[in-house]
Amino acid sequence: MPASRNVLALDIGGTKLAAAVVDRGGRVSAAARVPTPHGRKLDGETLWKTVVALLDRFTSGVGATSFAGVGVGCGGPMTWPDGHVSPLNIPAWRDFPLRERLKERFPDVPVRVHNDAVCVAVGEHWRGAGRGRANVLGMVVSTGVGGGLVLGGRLVDGRTGNAGHIGHVVVDPEGPDCECGGRGCLEAVARGPAVAAWARSQGWGRPGSTARDVADDAARGHPVAVAALRRAGEALGVAIASATHLLDVDVVAVGGGLSQAGPLLFDPLEEAFRRHAGMDWARGVRVVAAALGQEAGMVGAAALVLKGSRYWNAD
Repeated sequence: MPASRNVLALDIGGTKLAAAVVDRGGRVSAAARVPTPHGRKLDGETLWKTVVALLDRFTSGVGATSFAGVGVGCGGPMTWPDGHVSPLNIPAWRDFPLRERLKERFPDVPVRVHNDAVCVAVGEHWRGAGRGRANVLGMVVSTGVGGGLVLGGRLVDGRTGNAGHIGHVVVDPEGPDCECGGRGCLEAVARGPAVAAWARSQGWGRPGSTARDVADDAARGHPVAVAALRRAGEALGVAIASATHLLDVDVVAVGGGLSQAGPLLFDPLEEAFRRHAGMDWARGVRVVAAALGQEAGMVGAAALVLKGSRYWNAD
């Protein structure tokens, strides 16, 4: 890989589409983002055109071959490593051949696609809160809740590429139905739209209010908004306690839009985690906000190309 080349990184989620140029040291030198289109009439090709327009901001005038490769984090589920994606929170794409389409536009460089939460885990292990640690669970708490797992200094994919997907750990068997078809999953309680929906069911807000609105009102002391974040934080703490008993990690790094709520989310998370983390090795785990913030997923996506020997186990 020529030293002068950067990687083009893409982060595809239910709330936003983001792209960035990431250098060999994991630094983001340029970035852009747009809201993820939604709507009943939105089809997969129209959404693809939005992605292409975003990428064109970085390739116009320099060409696709100016990059060492393309790394992508996308919401799941997906078939891995071929990168046919069906994100729960992006209905327009069902079995969409994302990796194939990107290879058509970037035929001369590696194109690597993984789950967006896996990319957060990779980014935090490489350059963030898990740097220098061998065992890291990375999480995204946003439109959905996902996770990725690094053990022994290497990304663990599992049989289908979904290892570490903590969003569908059950935190309340009698809890709300989940879009996956299960019941009481962490995602059904703690994802942003679920937090806002619960708060509205308790008399807060108005139709169309979002988790960001919940966080804003919680910061102002609104009791229902505070309770909504506490409920989400406690569910996260329970799930993380279970995961750390199973996986014996050093660090859990939590990113995504809802993590920006800060102590209103992390304080009840920490309380619930400490209450349920009974074994000695679990009590030693640090649960922290993703150090790379909103850039974690793009840095991790770039690492699929830049540090493929550790983070890419296909091809």
